[in-house]
Order: sequence, then structure tokens, then C-alpha cells
Amino acid sequence: MDAGIGLLAAAAAVRRLRPDADLILSSDPDGMPWGPRTPDDITAHALATAEAAAAHRPDALIVACNTASVHALPALRARLEPDLPVIGTVPAIKPAAAGGGPLAIWATPATTGSPYQRGLIQEIAHGVAVAEVPCPGLSDAVENADEAAVSLAVAAAAERTPDGVRAIVLGCTHYELVAERIRTAVQRPRLRPLVLHGSAGAVAAQALRRIGESPAPDTPAEGTVTVLLSGRAAPLPAPALTYAEGRLLQTVSPTGPAAGQHGSG
Repeated sequence: MDAGIGLLAAAAAVRRLRPDADLILSSDPDGMPWGPRTPDDITAHALATAEAAAAHRPDALIVACNTASVHALPALRARLEPDLPVIGTVPAIKPAAAGGGPLAIWATPATTGSPYQRGLIQEIAHGVAVAEVPCPGLSDAVENADEAAVSLAVAAAAERTPDGVRAIVLGCTHYELVAERIRTAVQRPRLRPLVLHGSAGAVAAQALRRIGESPAPDTPAEGTVTVLLSGRAAPLPAPALTYAEGRLLQTVSPTGPAAGQHGSG
């Protein structure tokens, strides 16, 4: 679940680990963007989006949204667990800091400098030089597949990224969809290649662990994909298909597993 198509990266990561998984992609185009909303309002929208997915009785719920994970994770877990394990998304600061600094965290303006992000930096990246880089407009540009706006937002954030960073943490799930464009924009002459750290792979692996499943990337089975837009069954939005992750998931079953049927995703 996510406000928009930022969930594609995590969904594609699950698909690569378990091609047989039935996936339910629940987003909230009627209520997005969530970022400018109050924490209580974000929580209300996140609960509605999660419950639309939960009606299909999945084995786990991935909150593939940094904003919802910051503000709504306790409420989602209180409402849905223990029957439905809820896996949140945390910026990949820990693996980035383990490689040494300096590093940069690209995030939305609302997240950049927030007590939540500052707390993670102090807890996880102690002793490592960290630059917080706000990326105004980037998630909206990605959501709308606006190529010109993505280029402008990426270029502006690259200019705010200090020279010499060894790694960039992608602190918004939307950014993972344009990771290579970010790498190209920031990749300046350097001794080491720039490393980008997203959360999708780790979140997908954690979801499988929570339900006692193992990766089986070579299985020939093909799971279904159900798309819910503010609770309504629909095809993947057209902007999603401009990204490799969306194209991987584009074989869509508009109805998917029927409510009441326990799937494998």
C-alpha cells in the first residue's frame, strides 16, 4: 500500500523473489498527496487504503510508503495485527552508514530535517557525515511520469548534494523508480562508484520472513496482480507502465483473489 505508485518498487521486489505470489496493490489517488496532510489525516487515509487490501485476506501488508510508515504504522498494527503482519518502510540509512561516509539522504521536504529522520541518523549513523537533501516536487513528478519535471527535480537535488558523497539513501519509495537517473545526475568523477540504497528489497525479504516463506525466484508459477485505486478495482495507472517495475507487474487481474480467499502474497 502507498498513496500512489511508490509501491511499485516493493511489489516488483516481491515478484522477483516469489513469482507465484498473488499481489494486491492498494493506493489512494483520490486522497493523494499524503505528505501535506496532518498526521491524523494521513493515518485515516492509510487505514482506509490498508483495509481495502485487507479485505482480500493477504498474508502480509507492506506499507510501501515512508510517510505512512512515519505517521500511521502504530495505528495500522493496532488495527490489523496479529492476524495480518504489517511491514513498514524505513530509509536504508543503516546499510548506507555501514559503508562509511559521507552519505546523503534524499527525501521529501516534509521528511528532511524531521525529528523522525534526525532520530534515525543519530541512532544509526553516529560518526558518519550525513547530508539531508530535500527533493521538492520529485515524488509528484515520478507519480505523474512527468519526464521534464523529474529531470528538473533530480538536477536540483543533485546540485544540493555535496561533492564526495559515497552513497545516497533514497528516502521516498517513489525515488527508487528513477534510481538510475539519480545515479547519473550525481555521478561525478570519483574514486568509487556511487552506491544507491533503497528499501524495496529489504522490505520484500522481511515480508517473506514474517510469513515463514523463503525466496523462490525460479518458480515457474505466475501470481496474479490486483490493483485497488481508493478501494476500486482497476488496471494499473498509465504512468506506472512507464517504469520497469510497473511493466513487470502489468499482467493485471482486475478482480484478483476473491475476498475470503487466502492468497500467497
